[in-house]
This record gives sequence, structure tokens and C-alpha cells, in this order.
Amino acid sequence: MEKLIAQATEKFAELVRSQIERNEKIKSVKDFVDYENLDKIIIGVCGGDGIGPVITNESARVLKYLLADDVAAGKVEFRNIDGLTIENRAAAGKAIPDDVLAALKECHVILKGPTTTPKAGDPWPNIESANVAMRKELDLFANVRPVKVPDQGIDWTFFRENTEGAYTLGSCGVHVGDELAFDFTVTTTEGTERIAKLAYDFAAKNGKNSVSIVTKANIIKATDGKFLNICRKIGEQYPDIDTNDWFIDIMTAKLIDEKRRCDFKVFILPNLYGDIITDEAAEFQGGVGTAGSANIGKRYAMFEAIHGSAPRMVQEGRDIYADPCSMLRASVLLLSHIGKQELSNKLERALDICMFEEKKLTVTGRNTGCTCTQFGDYVMETIEKL
Repeated sequence: MEKLIAQATEKFAELVRSQIERNEKIKSVKDFVDYENLDKIIIGVCGGDGIGPVITNESARVLKYLLADDVAAGKVEFRNIDGLTIENRAAAGKAIPDDVLAALKECHVILKGPTTTPKAGDPWPNIESANVAMRKELDLFANVRPVKVPDQGIDWTFFRENTEGAYTLGSCGVHVGDELAFDFTVTTTEGTERIAKLAYDFAAKNGKNSVSIVTKANIIKATDGKFLNICRKIGEQYPDIDTNDWFIDIMTAKLIDEKRRCDFKVFILPNLYGDIITDEAAEFQGGVGTAGSANIGKRYAMFEAIHGSAPRMVQEGRDIYADPCSMLRASVLLLSHIGKQELSNKLERALDICMFEEKKLTVTGRNTGCTCTQFGDYVMETIEKL
């Protein structure tokens, strides 16, 4: 028994050291990129796997249409970045091959398609998720996911902490013999302060009068308790915004409570809870296939769909019918992030019209609906009329 305890203690000590080093590293980066003062903004277009290239390239086509003047003036450049396919990652034995990572780091923002993460029974080696690796390598600490259903009064924006919580050491658990195993969750002051500040700043700039902090601090007292207390303290700096806190279990219920759900505006959540509840929230909008997200850091930002790569659609020849709405919603966030708020608003309004109001074309994933390209054309035609 003492030998097992000693081995587990040594392993835990290694993890503590690594997290102290990570915390010092994130503290060293002080400021966000000022896009207004850049000579040129470089947007990387990284298709990923499965239906990823189809929906990503379509979204890039819409972005190029909206940013045509800036591209012509040399203020914006689009770069295609290949090599994030499962085949290439498996051959390299890495979540992100070195040459692909180097290309990504040359960009300011990245429009990224879904990628495949191997699971038990797959023919691929057990490599880390490309998403998780990218968030770590580029320190993309904030996962921002909007959900909007106008006719139900739903206008939610979720700020999910991306680099800590239960996921940051998800592959570093400790087995103590054959009958006992530990996993770990991590909360740091710096990591929590920066996600809270980003969420409150967003609320203040966008006229949102409520921020909801979601934890399980009554049970997970050290890490969730720390997260809750720090977020509350940041909230004190924004007296015009109502700060309220909820436990994750009751929040999942309140999102389907028609009397309460319209009261919620902005949410701040640790990693695991944010992952789960944003999928639930996306169902109100039509499912995860309609929801985009932003992954924001101080130096880099990545914008993506929240659904998977749907390899079966490719195998069945249905990828041309893939729904681009998730990536187009992510493109709304991308435009806002680089300071193109007017264009962001136009694209968002066009998507509301195409998805919820007119609905002249519908993407079904099969030949019963329009193709990905036809829907992109519909969106651009709608923008022209605005």
C-alpha cells in the first residue's frame, strides 16, 4: 500500500508543478491583440475532417464576399491551411502536426472545421483531440457560444472556460493499483479572472443586463467555490449588471422553463459544465448543427462549429448537403472579434431571416433540402437586400 501511495503522490506532484508553470505562463501575457492597429489581419481557413471542408469553405466564401473591400486593399488576407485531417494527424502521431501548428500561429484568427477525435474501436491511434490541443497551444481560454431563438425570446451567450476545469488534466488521471483511480479538476485565479472579465465586458458592450455564474460550488467547494467567488468579485466592477449564480443541475432545468429562460442573457461556466449545457441550449435553435462558437485568447482566436465531422455523410455522398449554419454563426463572431461589427450585424441579421423568418431554403443534410452552396448563395442574396 505505501508503495502505491508513494507512486500516486509522485504523479500528483508532477501535475502540480506543470500547472504552476502553466499559470505563470498565462500571467505573462497581458494584453489582447489590437486589430484596429494591425497593418493586415490574417484569417486562416482550416477545413478539418469529414464535412468540415465543405462548410468551412462555404463560410469562407461568405466572409470573402463581406470583406472584399478589405481584401482588395490588402488589409485582410485569407490563407488555406490543410493537414488537419485525421489521416495526416495519425501519420504524424500528433493532435496537430508541427507544420500545421506553425501555419496556424502565423494567423491572427482561424476559421476551423470539425475534426475527428479517435475513440475506442476506431482504426486510428489514440491521439489527443485537435480542438483540445489547439486550445492549449494557442491559449484559447474562452469558448463563446451564442444561442438565439427570436420568437421564443431566447438570446443567450455562454462563456465557457476552455483551458482549466475537468478537461485540462483529462488524460492525466492516476490509477492507484487496480481498484482506485483519481481524476483532477483545476481552477486558477488568473484563468478565472480573464474569462469573467471577458464575459462582463461583453455584457456591458452589448447591453446585456444579466450575468449568470454556473457552478456546483455547494459540493465541489475548492475549485468550483474559487471559480464562483472570483466571478462574483469581478461582477462587483459592473454595478449596472445583475450578477446571479446557479448550480449546474438546476440551470439545466431552468433553460427549459418557459417562465424563466428569457431572463438569462450571459453565462459564465467552468469547462465541463459549459460543454454540456451549451449542447442542451443549441437544441432550442435547431440542434448543434446550427450553433457556432468562438475560442478566444489574448494573441489568437479560433472560430468553429460545435458539432462533429459527420464522416458518415461523406461516406454516403451527402456532404454537399451539409448545413453551413454553424460555421456561418461562427463567422458572425469572427467579424465582431476583428472589429467589423457592422458586417457582423449584417450577417447575423441575414441568418435570422434565412433560418427563422423567410426560410425559403432549408438544409436537411439530404437531397430533400438545398445544398451547402445554395444556402450560402441565399445568405449573400439576403445581405444584398439589407
